[in-house]
Amino acid sequence: MQYHLNGFSTGDPAVVKKTDIAPQHSESVDVLIVGCGPAGLTLAAQLSAFPEITTRITERKSGPLEVGQADGIACRSIEMFEAFGFADKVLKEAYWVNEVAFWRPNEDGASLHRADRIQDVEDDLSEMPHVILSQARVHDFYLDIMRNSANGLEPDYDRELIDLTTDPEADYPITATFNCLNAEGETEVIRARYVVGCDGARSAVRKSMGHDLKGEAARQLWGVMDVLAVTDFPDIRLKAAIQSANHGSILIIPREGGYLVRMYIELDALHGDERAADRGVTSEMLIAKARDILAPFTLDVKEVAWWSAYEIGQRVCDAFDDVADADRAAQSPRIFIAGDACHTHSPKAGQGMNVSMADTFNLGWKLAAVLRGQATPALLHTYSEERRAKAKELIDFDRDMARLFSAKPKTAAEAAQFQSYFKKHGRYTAGVETRYDPSLITAPDDHQHLASGLKTGMRFHSAPVIRLADGKPMELGHTIKADGRWRLIAFAGKGDEGHKNSGIANLCSYLSENPDSPVVKHTPRGAEPDSVFDLRAVFQGKHRDLRLESLPKMLLPTKGRYGLIDYEKAFCPDLKNGPDIFDHRGIDRRNGVLLIVRPDQFIAKVQPLDDFLGLAAFFDRFMIGA
Repeated sequence: MQYHLNGFSTGDPAVVKKTDIAPQHSESVDVLIVGCGPAGLTLAAQLSAFPEITTRITERKSGPLEVGQADGIACRSIEMFEAFGFADKVLKEAYWVNEVAFWRPNEDGASLHRADRIQDVEDDLSEMPHVILSQARVHDFYLDIMRNSANGLEPDYDRELIDLTTDPEADYPITATFNCLNAEGETEVIRARYVVGCDGARSAVRKSMGHDLKGEAARQLWGVMDVLAVTDFPDIRLKAAIQSANHGSILIIPREGGYLVRMYIELDALHGDERAADRGVTSEMLIAKARDILAPFTLDVKEVAWWSAYEIGQRVCDAFDDVADADRAAQSPRIFIAGDACHTHSPKAGQGMNVSMADTFNLGWKLAAVLRGQATPALLHTYSEERRAKAKELIDFDRDMARLFSAKPKTAAEAAQFQSYFKKHGRYTAGVETRYDPSLITAPDDHQHLASGLKTGMRFHSAPVIRLADGKPMELGHTIKADGRWRLIAFAGKGDEGHKNSGIANLCSYLSENPDSPVVKHTPRGAEPDSVFDLRAVFQGKHRDLRLESLPKMLLPTKGRYGLIDYEKAFCPDLKNGPDIFDHRGIDRRNGVLLIVRPDQFIAKVQPLDDFLGLAAFFDRFMIGA
């Protein structure tokens, strides 16, 4: 974390000096977020990094979430939390899912045996683990970021959206009307340039757009409860999938703190028009069913912290914004939906909160780029294009996962199917399998051979490096923060130490001096030299053998009112704490490579270091000259 750039200051560096640009409760805002779940808070936290963008976020509930709901946090989400600066807090509190146990019925049908115990996440899938932590705590960390920002953003609770209208000719085209639930009879009107509905499966924003969730229900009832219990089941502190012979299945998820346990419990099938609420499910019913499934092991529940019953269903919305397919060439979207507002599924695969946050992490930087005048509104079309395709993949995956887990195993081979499916799709559940197709902001993979382990369209897969200036070992991916900037990550070719006429030096000269360079063309006058494009270089040599003072000036930029030098742009492989990043990520050692990395950490383009025309052409497609 860098601070003191414009003068020494005391106190918590995460708390930004407040600005008077945007009143907290402005009636006209750039972005209105409806819904204070993981999707809404991810977006609000990202937008709070930009003091010039006015944002409000509303929530129907009367206060922040305290218990229940999602708890599984995928590796990819922890990588994203690192970009926001609170991954370490999550890792400190959370339960780490290191291994998974699979239990099946014995031949007598009256008892269970452990069929296998396996590693949860394969090696080198991510530098981050799969963890379990209450959704409420994730909300807390996002809320801290928001209130510590320059605008001091806080949610407006007790707000129920009742109307949403659009006037394309107005400065603030969208008018939202809310019932103030804490003041009977009162309403509030907020006008916005953009509205994002993160208001759940019954989304009022989605309904205002005339869209529905479409799909099917599995007609299967499930219960979930967080309990403090005494049991002789030996794997109670492991993630455990248990399939009984005659009583259904149960998924055990240990919770943070060492004692709390979550149980997903298969109940009976629903019939006809029957819904979950019609069954009159109670916590006592869930406990009894859990005991039946776990028998002959015992379960003595001392306290139920939270419980719920739900019906499995997989549904997705036909559009994630307000522009019809026929109008996309002439019109850019103003209203978006994210999270459960546009896709719903079962919770057992642990994807709900993760995919919802990924939705708005994808959208947030795009809104910021358009509102700050950096990109054309056409950029906003890529949100629905990219995220709806991923939602459809999620629905297909979840349907298969739910079917296999609920299946009554008749043979050992059938019982092994779920375990096999779990292993096969580990990359997907870790959140690292997402790959975006070529588009306005993702180039074809014509030069993928230059970096075979860093795939175009996929998230930047981090690896250990050493920072040249101070010898600090770190993850290269952790330099990519949630600040809206593009990263240009240059890997030097053989013998390149940044000296004159080397590949790195020529790249730096082009970026800093050529009028066609995206850095020259798109960085506002008077702004910091890395305010739009952040160049980082990785050299092949040992860090003690390279001369910092010989690096191109662009890798030692002067910043702030004092012209202080930023020494954190150059790196070397960390051979002590990990494999050589060049070998580990398939970097072409002879020629090197340049990666264009989007603000959401996805690789937009892999190209030769000296392809300056291709570099400029990529950004000219959607960026606006400063």
